[in-house]
Amino acid sequence: MRRFGQVIRVKPGKLEYYLQLHANPWPGVLKMIASCNIHNYSIFLLQDNLLFAYFEYTGNNFDADMQKMAQDPETQRWWKETDPCQESLGINPGEWWTNMKEVFHSE
Repeated sequence: MRRFGQVIRVKPGKLEYYLQLHANPWPGVLKMIASCNIHNYSIFLLQDNLLFAYFEYTGNNFDADMQKMAQDPETQRWWKETDPCQESLGINPGEWWTNMKEVFHSE
């Protein structure tokens, strides 16, 4: 199992819509997340402009599972709603959500 921490910025004026979407996530999107071996997925908000995501990946091929998710039509429609609410931090070229390095974990 791999743990992921990611961060992204919320665009000004988009927070309320983003929160509305996540108050009622689409069942097909949740099903796809699970079928791509992502579990314990949470998104946290900091000061109305930063989102922190945490999830656990239990599969064997993260890149293949992410490609599977990206090819799913319902997930693509979901991202058309959520992506305009977000702004990459631009730290790592090509990353939308910036992956964070885990520096501590305790069970």
